[in-house]
Amino acid sequence: MTASIDPRTWKPDISLFREKTKAFYDGEIDKGAYKSFSGYYGSYAQRGGKANMLRLRMPAGQVTKEKLAFTADVVKKYKIPRIHFTTCQTIQLHDLGPDSAGAIMEEALDAGIVTLGGGGDYPRNVMCSPLSGVEQDEYFDVLPWALAAGDYLLTFIKAEKMPRKLKVGFSNSPKNTTHATYRDLGFTARPDGLFDVYSAGGLGSQPRFGVKVAEGIEPEKILYYIKAMWLTFRAYGNYENRGKARTRFMQESLGGPEAYKKAYLEKLDEAMASGEDLTIHPDTASISKKGNGKAPDDLRVLPQKQPGLYTVLWHPIGGMVCPHTLCALNDALSSIAEAQLRLGPDETAYIINLTGPEAETILDLTKDSAKTLFETSVSCIGAATCQQGIRDSQALLDTCIKAVRAAGIPHRALPQIHISGCPSSCGTHQTGSIGFRGGAKKMDGVLQPAFSLYVNGSDRQGTEAMGREVGVMLETAIPGFLVKLGTAVADSGMDYEAWSKACPDSLDLIAKEFLV
Repeated sequence: MTASIDPRTWKPDISLFREKTKAFYDGEIDKGAYKSFSGYYGSYAQRGGKANMLRLRMPAGQVTKEKLAFTADVVKKYKIPRIHFTTCQTIQLHDLGPDSAGAIMEEALDAGIVTLGGGGDYPRNVMCSPLSGVEQDEYFDVLPWALAAGDYLLTFIKAEKMPRKLKVGFSNSPKNTTHATYRDLGFTARPDGLFDVYSAGGLGSQPRFGVKVAEGIEPEKILYYIKAMWLTFRAYGNYENRGKARTRFMQESLGGPEAYKKAYLEKLDEAMASGEDLTIHPDTASISKKGNGKAPDDLRVLPQKQPGLYTVLWHPIGGMVCPHTLCALNDALSSIAEAQLRLGPDETAYIINLTGPEAETILDLTKDSAKTLFETSVSCIGAATCQQGIRDSQALLDTCIKAVRAAGIPHRALPQIHISGCPSSCGTHQTGSIGFRGGAKKMDGVLQPAFSLYVNGSDRQGTEAMGREVGVMLETAIPGFLVKLGTAVADSGMDYEAWSKACPDSLDLIAKEFLV
């Protein structure tokens, strides 16, 4: 088994971050040069160059009590006003000054939280089905394997690296919430306790579904498959064109999915024959807690596979977390045995291992949660904060929720929608039932804020689909479109999913009125 990294050994790197960040704020480094430098540290300057964000890795979306306590402590200590749960299961701290960004980065290492590699051309946070280990219909608990993969990928941060981000995901069932079948590398659980492996997938520009490169592999061998991914890109990846420096473009450059699979398996053989022992046997922890009391009847409460234990869903609107709620949740969980916070890829947080009375307490603490399926809609941080952003996706979501509430559209008459402020797909617009991608539309010679509409995306394993692009809507027209759509669905007496199957052409007809 390969040795793991002690993140505290990276503390000396942070002094250079402090130095370069000061130079940026003093106007000695332009934003492009600073962005290419700071991504290694998991930090970027926000739009306007007056504040920084910092991304806290939460491997497999698991926020232990110790990590939650650290996050709550720095939120209070540095008076952090904005927190964002991301679609890569990390916690972003926003509006940080140059001194606080470096200080939190260093303090985080002592708490076992890594920010390095959180941006830039590095392996990103390993993703995992957020309810792994407690979900009633899962194939098996993939969390221990995802955590082991995360530890291993940290060793690549200082190694010769891939030229662009590497995203790895684990899925415990066909729900495929982590998009494991179209990540750079994905491990999908099977009923027999083994994994299938997918490679060279991804969203964003020219999205691709992954190639199934292996079936029925033993979980103990997953690190060999990660190393093979690294070796494959080193051999065949595009180092010349940054726009195509992602694994998904190798499918085309190598001559198609079968040719890519052949190349990958050759590198797998190389990894297996290297003599390096990458076999793993991670610790698996069982839940000993017993249930006590019936949980409240609430849409945000899910029964676990452990009898009498429950999970409470908490979805801050747009993934934007109220600092007070986060700190209050930390205080409550500190005294609840075996309770834990998990982050999901759709910006939902899950508080697991609760008895009935404990679930009531957590429900009350998280009353700021989304109240309907539509209100759980996904949004990237948006152009008001992100330098790469084109449109303010958070503002659009807020406007749409207000319009839908005012119109009295009922629960499930509208689906969860996905909004990305630019083509990068941080809001995963290509996989939602309805998705929007930020852009602009020239009207009477003037560029107007606009979004491209995507429909019928699906992330479920076996029926994966990238959303079909319908057309462009002005930003101001989108709330009215959603209200008209939700009204039509509600009048049908069906929920949105049933309506879209029964009336497959109706959405396009409604959208036509709002397209430009």
